[in-house]
Amino acid sequence: MRMDYAVAAGRLRAMHAPDAARSSEPRPVRVLHFVTGGFSGGATQVAIALTQAGVESPDIAPLLVLRRKRRTDPARIAELEQAGVPLRVVPGWSHAATIWALVEACREFRPDVLIAHGFSEHLWGRYAGLLAKVPHLVHVEHNTRERYTAWRLKQSRWLAKRTDRIVGCSEGVKDELLAQGMPLERTIAIPNGIRLEPFADVDAHPLAQRIPGIVMVARLSKQKDHATLIRAVAHLRDRGRVVPVLFAGGGKARHRDPLERLVALLGLEDQVRFLGVARNVPELLMTHRIAALATHWEGMPLALIEGMAAGCAVIGSAVPGVREVIEDGVDGRLVPENDHVAMAEVIERLLVDDAEATRLGAAARKSARVKYGRTLMHQRYEALCLALAR
Repeated sequence: MRMDYAVAAGRLRAMHAPDAARSSEPRPVRVLHFVTGGFSGGATQVAIALTQAGVESPDIAPLLVLRRKRRTDPARIAELEQAGVPLRVVPGWSHAATIWALVEACREFRPDVLIAHGFSEHLWGRYAGLLAKVPHLVHVEHNTRERYTAWRLKQSRWLAKRTDRIVGCSEGVKDELLAQGMPLERTIAIPNGIRLEPFADVDAHPLAQRIPGIVMVARLSKQKDHATLIRAVAHLRDRGRVVPVLFAGGGKARHRDPLERLVALLGLEDQVRFLGVARNVPELLMTHRIAALATHWEGMPLALIEGMAAGCAVIGSAVPGVREVIEDGVDGRLVPENDHVAMAEVIERLLVDDAEATRLGAAARKSARVKYGRTLMHQRYEALCLALAR
């Protein structure tokens, strides 16, 4: 059944109409999450997860607002609506159109807190919040490196003076925000989290019995470093070890085409597969031995955390964001950025040493469950929203 912002607002009004039996109870805090509707990055996944968790909370009444992109998939929108996620899509063809549509959504939903996720949505979201006189604004930064021009950074600093909290999705992102000039007293870190339920039957997949291959879940983009993993696999092939690799993630042709040419040049067509956007990521991870993330920068990599939750032996590039998730030699392995030889050596060790791979996989799973569950992430955001609104 479709549930949009108007329905969500209507339910709030009905639920909290004057009633002597309820008059002493605080009403749920209305929280609007605004994020890109591209569905390709972690910011959107976090906003969706927080909205879903908010629906289940008696203290939060959420609304998800997506900024329409050319690649916004109508089927994904319908899927969220059918799952009971209260949402609205606003136009993205111009910044002005986005802001004014979001202002109208705010005036109808009347949020107590507007949380604007990611660049550049955190700019347009907060402008709309100011125009709609939303009481509390929150900016969430999801990466350690964004495409800030001098003008947009100036806007971000101006908006920061009018924002209640500025949240980095990791300590590394928080440090970057402070380096940009964000106010120390209002800048905090709240780590990202994932749904752990899809990995509940991981015990049915002992690591030593899994496919001796690698899964890398990451969109094809300048940020990610698929090429280093491809070269690492070629290095292993030249040493006599054939390792299958699955790349799960969408992306533009200008990023995919060079990678496919590299695979062909190195003669790896029988080993490397590009799956595009995969809807069975938990299954892929739980049936493979290694989850890798070769990358140039991160905020808090959800895909790597999913690999940990799946009990994989995880490998990541030693860059900010990843270094916070993996403790080298304890619950995964870190390798230097752009170093395919080092990555090949770690891959080979984890393929031949069952005991080491199993130990790391078990520790990774424990770390994911204790530190990076969706419930813990939502508790932290809920506490923030309640503290601001009440």
